[in-house]
Amino acid sequence: MNSNPPFPPPTTASSSDIHDRTLTGADRSALRRRLRQQRQQLSKVQQRHAASKLARLVWCSSLFRRSRHIGFYLANDGELDLTPLLQHAWAMRKTCYLPVISADRRLRFTPYYPGDPLAPNIFGIPEPSGAGLRLVDARLLDLLLLPLVGFDIQGNRLGMGGGFYDRSLAGLRHRHHWRKPRLLGIAHALQRVDALDPQWWDIPLDGIATDQQLHLI
Repeated sequence: MNSNPPFPPPTTASSSDIHDRTLTGADRSALRRRLRQQRQQLSKVQQRHAASKLARLVWCSSLFRRSRHIGFYLANDGELDLTPLLQHAWAMRKTCYLPVISADRRLRFTPYYPGDPLAPNIFGIPEPSGAGLRLVDARLLDLLLLPLVGFDIQGNRLGMGGGFYDRSLAGLRHRHHWRKPRLLGIAHALQRVDALDPQWWDIPLDGIATDQQLHLI
């Protein structure tokens, strides 16, 4: 049941060409490139304002407030920055986690505290580093915030194409009653498209949060 009104119609020109038709692999790649370019073109001031607005929307939600173990990400490639929300979560004494790419190309999650060391992973994205990391599966989290490249309001998502989150969350497809973690996609409002055809391996979202609105599905 939606707790918020639907998102307003997409404002980006790139969304109109995928309405009511199935995307081929080439279509998805082209759409991914366009949406990434659009968010990369946002200025630093626009990114800061968007991050602040997103944080206010999410931390007021019951989904966030009742979650004690929350998975975050460190923004890259123009993604919406979660730093203001992360700082608020620390202040609320929540246990915050960041993803770490494991040898099997799945994501594990480790608790992350202010000042913890970071090092670039194989993609050059900072992730927790050092000896003695305590790695846990996503199923032990209450809430996981996922970066999106594109999304529609049905909860379908377009990611970067590496499949890391899909592989790491594959077990959610087989659960019917108990479902952890709840999945909240994070994106700029301009990354919304009319419709995305889900792939068989896709894990549907429980909601999407942008700099303009929180929409629970």
